[in-house]
Amino acid sequence: MQGSANLNLMIKAARKAGRSLVKDFREVENLQVSTKGPGDFVSKADREAERLIKEELLGGRPTYGWIGEETGVTAGADPTRRWIVDPLDGTTNFLHGMPHWAVSIALEHKGEIVSAVVYDPAKDEMFWAEKGAGCWLNDNRRLRVSGRRAMHEAVFATGVPFGAKSTLPAMLKDLGRLMPACAGVRRWGAASLDLAYVAAGRFDGYWERELSVWDIAAGVLLVKEAGGLVEGLRTGTDPLDGALIAANDGLFKAMADTIRA
Repeated sequence: MQGSANLNLMIKAARKAGRSLVKDFREVENLQVSTKGPGDFVSKADREAERLIKEELLGGRPTYGWIGEETGVTAGADPTRRWIVDPLDGTTNFLHGMPHWAVSIALEHKGEIVSAVVYDPAKDEMFWAEKGAGCWLNDNRRLRVSGRRAMHEAVFATGVPFGAKSTLPAMLKDLGRLMPACAGVRRWGAASLDLAYVAAGRFDGYWERELSVWDIAAGVLLVKEAGGLVEGLRTGTDPLDGALIAANDGLFKAMADTIRA
């Protein structure tokens, strides 16, 4: 695997957290779980994974800033660089014994994501990318977005809001417009993996309306480095603000026009 020192540090941290999570996943029924809100759980495993990642990344780069789902924001002595981490994306899947969840780590430099890792420990799939160096799976498989050009052949992914989130009516309208035009829509419950799957050509596109930066920072770079397009859901907005559309270059306009209609 050819990568920068920062990328290798990220991969090491993701694998370390992944080993800890897999151990707890095997005993999911015994996890100590608290509730943050409807359908939004946080577990002992989640917090321990973030601790391990933070220890590894800040131990190797103590001047970098940090933003993590569980521990929030820590300013760094170097204001130009920041780690963006979701230690367990797909927590609800994890807690229900479904093997579809991931560790997501991104490095931001001067407001731009320059390195990304999304690790699926249950399947031992390490998706990684660096700006200008392409997108890769594990040690040596280069990834490209799909080559499909017809909407009726395309499979898209999304996230359907849970609980009483205000974006549910808009998402239902999205589904009503898009589903008649495509081959299918999947809701698998882990935004980082949805984006990784777009990068790998498994999904042809992805959109969602209400996300946090740690859910998508790494995945956005994966898609771009695999040749895909990513935009904010509303034209001219920043996708890292939490509402985005991602797809291969041949389907992006048709998909975006359908959702933005």
